[in-house]
Amino acid sequence: MMPVKSSSPYQALVIGVSAGGLNALHNILPKLPKSFPLAIIVLQHRGEVVFDGTSHNDFLISYFQKDCAMSVTEATIGAEIKPGNIYIAPAKYHLLIEKTKVFSLSLEPPVNFALPSIDVLFDSASACYKNQLIGLILTGASSDGSTGLKTIKGRAGLTLVQEPKTAEVDFMPKSAISLHTVDHILPLDDIAEFLCQLIQGDKE
Repeated sequence: MMPVKSSSPYQALVIGVSAGGLNALHNILPKLPKSFPLAIIVLQHRGEVVFDGTSHNDFLISYFQKDCAMSVTEATIGAEIKPGNIYIAPAKYHLLIEKTKVFSLSLEPPVNFALPSIDVLFDSASACYKNQLIGLILTGASSDGSTGLKTIKGRAGLTLVQEPKTAEVDFMPKSAISLHTVDHILPLDDIAEFLCQLIQGDKE
């Protein structure tokens, strides 16, 4: 890895994850410091509900807020995307990012059998942030996110994929890797450190 300037060229990180995602995300998000300057948007495939009457999103937000230094909140329609925050995509809607850097939601049909779809989020995020975007694919059992990650790469963003051998379910990382040449394939335990070094200017 080569040294980079301390001023990061990136503004946002989008993360796509499915089966095995809770453990994978918990290996990454709590390790990021409160000063981490990017907006992080997380989309995890999951069922609609239910944890003792609590929505899955409420569970995810409370679960990660307890352990994360960064603020964790739901991505809601019209909300301004601010650096230094972690946003969790809601269930039952496609999550999109407008060019004005606010969230929008769509009730369009599933894409790649997924609602919400990682591809939809990644495509809209790359149209907004272009080369200032990082895309990350983690563990999962579908191909959703592969074409979206390729779109990020095509717009000069940075593309990252979890090393399939470290994934609970390796289909999603393998699918992303097979579709195009990603910039970095990283073991799960190394992802948070890599992001901190990249953004805080120690390494690339």
